[in-house]
Amino acid sequence: MNSMMHNITVKINDEEYKVSVESKESVLDMLRDKLGLTGTKKGCGKGDCGACTVLLNGKAVNSCLVLAVEADGQEITTIEGVSKDSELTLLQENFLKYGAVQCGNCSPGMIMSAKALISENSKPNEEEIKEAISGNLCRCTGYTKIVEAIKQTVEDKE
Repeated sequence: MNSMMHNITVKINDEEYKVSVESKESVLDMLRDKLGLTGTKKGCGKGDCGACTVLLNGKAVNSCLVLAVEADGQEITTIEGVSKDSELTLLQENFLKYGAVQCGNCSPGMIMSAKALISENSKPNEEEIKEAISGNLCRCTGYTKIVEAIKQTVEDKE
């Protein structure tokens, strides 16, 4: 069965894109394959690992589970849209400072989940931080440094 093509308009990192997507194409595949935004990582493809986390209208979502046609008229922020003018954000700086980045595969998704948390809850406690990143799997860090980096970001913003 042939997949139908759909023309959609989506705002990604404050820039409007008109894209032709297939019915079954995910936001992840659209970002990576059609738009060259490869910072969003392709992990499991089933919504289990969180490597593909992006913000959809400000909420953290697994982009492998959202159809591109569902993003029509919506706003997406990817890891490429987090820093402005090539300047790292405080959150990104703290990920580096605290060694929360090892292989780097989970980092974009972790940062996007943390960004969504901090924008919804400016003073999350450690349990809320752990809950917010619970959908993001990391094989390298043991999570301690990631939680420390997020906690420091919250403290630095006070």
